[in-house]
Amino acid sequence: MMIEFFNNFADSFASFFDWDHIGQILSEPATWGIIGTLVILEGLLSADNALVLAVMVRHLPKEQQKKALFYGLIGAYIFRFVAIGVGTFLVKITWIKVAGGLYLLWIALSNLFHLQFAFARVGGIPLVPYIRRKPSEDDADGEVKTQGLSFWRTVLAVEIMDIAFSIDSVLAAFGVSEEVWVLFLGGILGVLMMRGVAQVFLKLIEKFPELEKAAFILIIVIAAKMIAGAFGFHVSHLIFFSLLIAIFLGTMLISSMRKKKEQNSTSHSA
Repeated sequence: MMIEFFNNFADSFASFFDWDHIGQILSEPATWGIIGTLVILEGLLSADNALVLAVMVRHLPKEQQKKALFYGLIGAYIFRFVAIGVGTFLVKITWIKVAGGLYLLWIALSNLFHLQFAFARVGGIPLVPYIRRKPSEDDADGEVKTQGLSFWRTVLAVEIMDIAFSIDSVLAAFGVSEEVWVLFLGGILGVLMMRGVAQVFLKLIEKFPELEKAAFILIIVIAAKMIAGAFGFHVSHLIFFSLLIAIFLGTMLISSMRKKKEQNSTSHSA
């Protein structure tokens, strides 16, 4: 089993240098649609994450802030590179694919309906798991505390946070495609989008607040596609991209109509 794992791991990365294979993949229009999907998904889900990282390094001098974020970026790429190589082998195992799909469903539903796992105490010991609504949190409690940390400890904190942010994105990416180059390009561009144009996505979410929920609805679609694929039911690119476009255009239309309705009710009340 271990030998098979390492052989598949090596084969995954060998495809990085198979230029004929790369050219064939990148020449397909559907490939760029998938990469675009991964970039948009990463941008919408990670816009707030970029601000968290900025807060984590703000106690450092200006020059060190850029270095800390740069080292964190390198760590994020290394993690994704390894995770994609391992994932291309693991995602072929049916139960792992189903488990990954169920985890994505939980991520989406917990964010849409503000749910969390908790444990009921039996005799003072937390034993019985159940799902509940998240309690309201004080803003101060949610603040990332890195104040006073040295440069390298801050870099380590940024690395850990980057990896934590990457796990859900990498898993969602496997629900869309299993091609190493497609996943890696989507991941590279997605991380750059998160760091470079986070403000653009934040303004987009500010203009259309429902887009954040739309991103989690898309994750539900990806999770369903992943679970269906585990049992031999494959969703065509045409159906997937049609759903994607319908979700985002529908969300922006609903958001615009809601804003217009609020403006009309405000003007009538005035």
